[in-house]
Amino acid sequence: MNRVLVIMPAYNEAESIGAVISAVKKELPDADIFVVNDGSKDATSSIAKRLGAIVADLPYNMGIGAAMQTGYRYAFANDYDIAIQVDADGQHPPDQINNLVAPVMEQKADMVIGSRFLGEGEYYPSFARHLGMKIFAFVVSVMTGRKITDTTSGFRAANKGVIRFFANNYPEDYPEVEAIVLLRKAGFNIIETPVRMEARAGGVSSITPLRSLYYMVKVLLAVFVDMLKKVER
Repeated sequence: MNRVLVIMPAYNEAESIGAVISAVKKELPDADIFVVNDGSKDATSSIAKRLGAIVADLPYNMGIGAAMQTGYRYAFANDYDIAIQVDADGQHPPDQINNLVAPVMEQKADMVIGSRFLGEGEYYPSFARHLGMKIFAFVVSVMTGRKITDTTSGFRAANKGVIRFFANNYPEDYPEVEAIVLLRKAGFNIIETPVRMEARAGGVSSITPLRSLYYMVKVLLAVFVDMLKKVER
């Protein structure tokens, strides 16, 4: 039987994390839930612990890259077979998780990305956000030779090989796009599957219009640099 770990990065998600953990437990009763509390100033950590999640409390807000690598390092150190990233803000419906896990269990892919743009549900980002997503999708698809429609999706499932790779190699800032490029350079097989995503159940996104522009420029520079790196599995 595959050992499954749900990695849940969280920063000030006290409004939503309880419901998300409960829903994940309902869908995956045999999975362990590892919450990476990224320096939250609210009750995120205590709520997660009360609901039986394993919690790592980072000393301050280190960002999604550090939070996710903490999760992958825990998964690697504890010999999990599959790791699933689920956000604590309620955007990733737990009833969609099996769409991600099935291809990994069937060895059809090393990592599966849940895409908002493959026909499941309705997702309408702002014009600027949609343009950025389109640019990322085009650049990453050309660079990797694999069509990827939703490079910024953080709703993902990974096998043991990817867990090991990410435990040692994971981008720091806004890592979702860059991680795809690194995985493909290392020879991993990545596929997408349609998923439905929801609006945030609580809290406020940290991505402002100005930060979105900074994010786009920074990520594009990072992926171009990644193409020059030597990457080993």
